[in-house]
Amino acid sequence: MSAAGTGLDFTLPQQLTVIALCALTAFVSHLALAVFNDGVRPFLLDFVRGRSTRGATAAVSFGLSAGFVFGLGAPMALASGVLNPWLLFLPTDVLGILAPRKWLAPLLGAAWGAVVVFGLKGANRLAHELPVDFLTALQEMSTPILYLFTLFPVLAVTKQFGRVRGGVVGVVELALVVLTLKLWPTVFAGAVAMAVGVLMLIGFAVARDVGQRRAAAPVSDTAGTGSGDDADPMASLFGASAARLRRHLPLFMVLGAGICVLAQLKIFGGGEATSFLVAKGQYAEAAQVDLYRMLGFLPLIATTALASGAYGIVGFTLAYPVGYLLPNPYLAALAGAAVFAVEVLALSWIGKGLGRLPSVRDSSEHLRAAIGEALGLAILFGSLMAANAMGGGLGILVCGGLYLLNEAMGRPVVRMAAAPAAVLVGGVVLNVLYWLDLFTPVKA
Repeated sequence: MSAAGTGLDFTLPQQLTVIALCALTAFVSHLALAVFNDGVRPFLLDFVRGRSTRGATAAVSFGLSAGFVFGLGAPMALASGVLNPWLLFLPTDVLGILAPRKWLAPLLGAAWGAVVVFGLKGANRLAHELPVDFLTALQEMSTPILYLFTLFPVLAVTKQFGRVRGGVVGVVELALVVLTLKLWPTVFAGAVAMAVGVLMLIGFAVARDVGQRRAAAPVSDTAGTGSGDDADPMASLFGASAARLRRHLPLFMVLGAGICVLAQLKIFGGGEATSFLVAKGQYAEAAQVDLYRMLGFLPLIATTALASGAYGIVGFTLAYPVGYLLPNPYLAALAGAAVFAVEVLALSWIGKGLGRLPSVRDSSEHLRAAIGEALGLAILFGSLMAANAMGGGLGILVCGGLYLLNEAMGRPVVRMAAAPAAVLVGGVVLNVLYWLDLFTPVKA
């Protein structure tokens, strides 16, 4: 049973899992072994070495995370009925780093988990009883997010390999979406298209790397015999960071088990598109989408982990799709522990491998950027659709105006989160106008 189907009314095992996992992630963050926010991870090296205080590091984490928690994590959870990592793990990053004692970190994390599982239900019920139901309106975001997300391989290929290949991938994806809608109407229309698009991108990248290695082979044969690893000033740092993470392998295995179990319970989605797919019960498609997200973020997580000695709270995110597809939480716990063990043990090898495949590494960076661009447009467009659904032209004026004001002020709320946050604030404004007898809600 999904959270979406019950209005965020979680069962006791689901509640306990969320609370326990939030406690664990806060504890891991307190030890500076892992954080969810990729932007915070590089700052942990100074903290571990004593060059930065716990309070200063917590302030950095809060500054980089608050907008995503309240502008993206909370609206997405309320709109889809499915929890997400921004809502759960960004706050535990901050609470764990901020806690002055080891025993306090898991208590603060557990408290946040309790706020989420018990507070969201009340907020959801209250919002649906308001004259202007902005949570139902937020569900308008699902269609643009799911369909525009399908185009991210096209953007990535175009940026890395040019307009011609990008155009070819675009035509192929469009044809596959049309065919899927016609032949398999119960399947998410973008599933096959994204799979083919990503495979084409990887194929182009591997072909380029192979060609460049063949062209450079004669030069390499006549070159000196010096070791690149010995000459690399980062090699010793990377080795020390990987060793630090391996020393805590049992803790990471417990963390991986918890992440995978949470995904298996079908109350959690690893991304914007995934949340709506999980809410619809399309778990295979959700696994596919999060697998592509993993390909985009793997190099970033690996390199920042090797540079800072702090891993990702959710690892490479491979535990997400594994969890979606497993039939019970017991298998998910075993699989999640195994996934994290392999990831941590293979971290140094992955870092070296990425260094030998520059085009594949660049493809991941282009994938990550393309995912952000596609979702940015989708979230903005979906938020304006939500504004129109709850308030017509006035709703668009209020929500769009708040978004533009955020842009003009230098984006105090990050762009990705600004539009959903504007819908929430706009919904409050429209309800106030209704109570002042200045606005009549749009009828469904």
